Amino acid sequence: MTKPRFFLGLFLTFLLVAAQTHWPLMAQDAQAPPAPAEIQEYPVTLDGEVLLEVREGVGSFTPEERAAAIQRRIRQVAEDEDIPVDSITIKRVGDRDNVTVVQGNRPLVTITKADVGDRPESQAEVAIALAQRIREAITRYRQDRVPQNLLKNTIFAILATTLTLMLCSVVVRISGKIFPPVSRWGGERIPPLRLQNFEIISREKVELWLLRILQFSRLALLLFILYLYLTFVFNLFPWTRAFGKNFLNHFLGSLEFILTSIGNYLPNLVAIATIVAITYYILKGVRAIFSAIESERLVIPGFYTDWAKPTYNLLQILIIALAAVVVFPYLPGFDSPAFRGISVFLGILFSLGSTSAIANVVGGVILIYTRSFQVGDLIQIGDVKGIVVQKTLLVTRICAFNNQVITVPNSSLLNNTVINYAVAIREMDQPLIVQTTITLGYDVPWRDVYKVMVEAGRRTANILDDPPPFVLQTALNDYHVTYELNVYTRNWQELRYTLSELHQNLQDACNEAGIEIMSPSYLALRDGNTSTIPSNYLGEDYLPPGFRITLPK
Repeated sequence: MTKPRFFLGLFLTFLLVAAQTHWPLMAQDAQAPPAPAEIQEYPVTLDGEVLLEVREGVGSFTPEERAAAIQRRIRQVAEDEDIPVDSITIKRVGDRDNVTVVQGNRPLVTITKADVGDRPESQAEVAIALAQRIREAITRYRQDRVPQNLLKNTIFAILATTLTLMLCSVVVRISGKIFPPVSRWGGERIPPLRLQNFEIISREKVELWLLRILQFSRLALLLFILYLYLTFVFNLFPWTRAFGKNFLNHFLGSLEFILTSIGNYLPNLVAIATIVAITYYILKGVRAIFSAIESERLVIPGFYTDWAKPTYNLLQILIIALAAVVVFPYLPGFDSPAFRGISVFLGILFSLGSTSAIANVVGGVILIYTRSFQVGDLIQIGDVKGIVVQKTLLVTRICAFNNQVITVPNSSLLNNTVINYAVAIREMDQPLIVQTTITLGYDVPWRDVYKVMVEAGRRTANILDDPPPFVLQTALNDYHVTYELNVYTRNWQELRYTLSELHQNLQDACNEAGIEIMSPSYLALRDGNTSTIPSNYLGEDYLPPGFRITLPK
């Protein structure tokens, strides 16, 4: 399938599922006739074997009470081994339409017309068959409690337990040796799914999926062996035989209840599962694409690699939010007042408590896509200067030079100027210019100052010779000149130490040249000192002016 057809089919499927939220189910105009009430049946059992199912009561006895009374009488006869089973017969008692199964003169079960129901047999035939079943059940009841039979069944249970443990151990050991080679063999035969230079489904994933399938099959086999073992062992003893016979029925009954509940909700469940599956695979595909962009296996012109992860996170939130909007109408109780009340409460709570959080998220998104800085950059925000150690949608964490971690909300970053010392080197391939200033008096020739400051810059480590250092006069103040030294460096990580060494070299170079680093101050009245103008600008006949004092006559 080509890419356009694939994405078109995926888009149409998503639209179809989303549109179902606006298709209400058609209600049936004509109501179905009420179903006839089911007749409750109460079984009469002995050691788990059903002998009779009671549908109606007799006299003041309800069907449930009648079934309990019949079961109690039969159990009393079965527990009394002095009573021969041949003494259980049938006879008519009182009303000749009813036939009673008796033990001697003690009635056990009275068969009424309601007990026969729609069956073609007569009451007498039903009573004869029931008496035979009771005799056989009592015989088995007594035989199962003979000590010799209990000992034999105990030995069988021990042997079955040992055999089951050995069989499970063999299955686990053999599968543990066979499964890895089989999964590797399947991984070699099934080609990986690729898109450009990255694998959507790699060989390792294929092998892992095959291994999981084999492990699930092993689990199913072990559960089946356990089921056979429990059924066999429970049937050996009379006290657990009822559970053993109904073990599968209990399991199937529970499974039927679960499946019935699911079946009633199946249409909505299918829609939810479809939406969840589509959302999952869309997120999986989007994640694979942005992972490839982040690792530079997939290059999109104009899309930076550091945008990949935050863009995926934003798309993930949007896709999940859209899927939630589509899924909510299918949830049980969606239209209930409780669900609506909770939704309104959560909405108000979110609105009141998330104002600053949303501002920080917006600020974080703007910082990400304006690429003001990255993790590891040296930045300065107001009085805060340090290396960025973490950047999230809410806050940015900066490690200062004294190892203090400063947390700055992203919303405040939008209102401050961010100075980045690393971006020019990383993205524009331009060295960072380090600047420092000194002030000297007008009596020092500026050409000498230039030479001294440039020499100090060249002596400093991490300073580039090309481009060379240069000096600018940034201000002609009242009493001194401000000189600015500009040097180039690419090692911004050592900026503090580079600047400190530069200051040291400036002091050494000025001292070697006989230049005092000081800013002189003057009074308005000269006291006869030499002019601060450099000597080469003064004439040869220049004499320092002195004070002129006029004495009174």
